[in-house]
Amino acid sequence: MNFRTLDLNLLRVFDAVMAEGSLTRAAQVLAMTQPAVSHAIKRLHDAVGEALFERTAHGMKPTARARALWPQVRGALASLQQTLAPAEFDPQHDAVNLRLAMADATAAWLLPPLVTAIEQQGALANLRVLPLTTRDPRALLEQAECDLAVGYFPEAIAHIDAQGADASLRHQRLSQTRYVCVMRRGHPMAAPGALDLDAYCAAPHLLVSFSGRPHGFVDQALAGLGRQRRIMLTVNQFFTAGLVVTQSDLLTVLPESFVAATGFQEQLVTCDLPFELGRVNIEMLWHLRRDAEPAHRWLRRLIRHDEALAPAIEDAAQTNR
Repeated sequence: MNFRTLDLNLLRVFDAVMAEGSLTRAAQVLAMTQPAVSHAIKRLHDAVGEALFERTAHGMKPTARARALWPQVRGALASLQQTLAPAEFDPQHDAVNLRLAMADATAAWLLPPLVTAIEQQGALANLRVLPLTTRDPRALLEQAECDLAVGYFPEAIAHIDAQGADASLRHQRLSQTRYVCVMRRGHPMAAPGALDLDAYCAAPHLLVSFSGRPHGFVDQALAGLGRQRRIMLTVNQFFTAGLVVTQSDLLTVLPESFVAATGFQEQLVTCDLPFELGRVNIEMLWHLRRDAEPAHRWLRRLIRHDEALAPAIEDAAQTNR
């Protein structure tokens, strides 16, 4: 590719098609016709010397070369825009609609202080919370179905970190907690020393699974010890889990900071697990396409650094310790 003769406008078109995954949506963003966008992409293919997109039934699928180029192209365009025409966002005058994906327990401790912070600023921000049915929100973010995902996403984080600078997603840790065994007050295993590994495996269990899969991190850890448990019930909400556990002898395992979010904290007790599980890192994830957008940067700063919100996040991480 001869960079000296490259039409740099083609990079703006490339960035829009990567961000939108569709020639039609890219054309709308760029205020161009779809044929003009298609022609620009063809010119870029010719300049690069290979195809950067493949047409599919679901839109324009980027090639490996396109995915490798995009982070550098988007970063350069964002830097140039900030230098020449820095964008501004005034939360009190600029209305914005933002979509967040999270589980019910995450929403229970994150949203109250977040709404308070928005009210205190007099911001014209409208939030729409989407339910999570998976522990891997990458597809939601890649397909622009949400703007920000918040929760415990170990597989997604590992994949993003492995990609390094080439990753199309970004993440930031909000808090850290641990897994604990949860049961009703008065449960026989709540007595000191009663919850050993044999008793734990012999007891009936409730599993919280967003996807409905009949196994989770606990079962993987038990399998490593050559043990297994009986999962009598699988649900997809922490509130439901808390309600059922308060009225039965089922045991469940929850992140410690989420126990209060069940709404039944006073009727529940927590115990250390009789085996080791890793820490639970609560993270927020977003797509590179949203990284430099002023309204989205404002929301992420509000969640991570706002004086009204940060103490609430820290307090949640200390719940029941």
